Amino acid sequence: MAIADDLRRQITSGDLVAGAVLPSEADLAGSYGVSRVTVRKALELLRQEGLVGSRQGFGWFVAVPVVRRSLGTLSTIEADLAAQGREPVRKVLSFRFRDGELEVVRVNLADGQPFALVTVWCPEELGRSLSRDDVERSTFYDLLPVDLVSVDQTIRAAAADERDAEVLGIPPGSPLLVALRISRDAAGKPFLRSEHRFPAHLTEFVLEGGP
Repeated sequence: MAIADDLRRQITSGDLVAGAVLPSEADLAGSYGVSRVTVRKALELLRQEGLVGSRQGFGWFVAVPVVRRSLGTLSTIEADLAAQGREPVRKVLSFRFRDGELEVVRVNLADGQPFALVTVWCPEELGRSLSRDDVERSTFYDLLPVDLVSVDQTIRAAAADERDAEVLGIPPGSPLLVALRISRDAAGKPFLRSEHRFPAHLTEFVLEGGP
């Protein structure tokens, strides 16, 4: 099938990278001059080969291993990616002090592709000694003179807005998993707040173990 052959070539050559969102079935049908039924058959063939996947409300994307993030352990994005054999990189988008806090916005990359849009807030008295290069190179947990003891985490679903779409390379309105975290020290005092925005096709949260 010509459509499957062309998409397969783009995927295996790296023109379409792992995790990349494919055009909609309607757009593909228009590009190739065929019906959506024909496009769907081509995509299903590629799914059987393990080259593409789909999620309800998201559409089709180049297959990529989903990163499992445990709710029962204190772990960073970098550690979770490295554990799966992925190359983690962070890129700081903004670094500023306001309202008594250091606010850092960054994008986390996995094998060079956007994986998460993260905003971190740190009290100014803790963050004033940090630089943009510091927080791009290392995690706050490694940089701050505070021992992480516990994390409160809330996870909700959301739809990607224009900023999410631009940074994460996904269509506006795509489903996201949003994790809101409060990191606490040994006295139970919060020393970091953060918001992590993940495209829903790239990650999942799991709670392992039992009573």
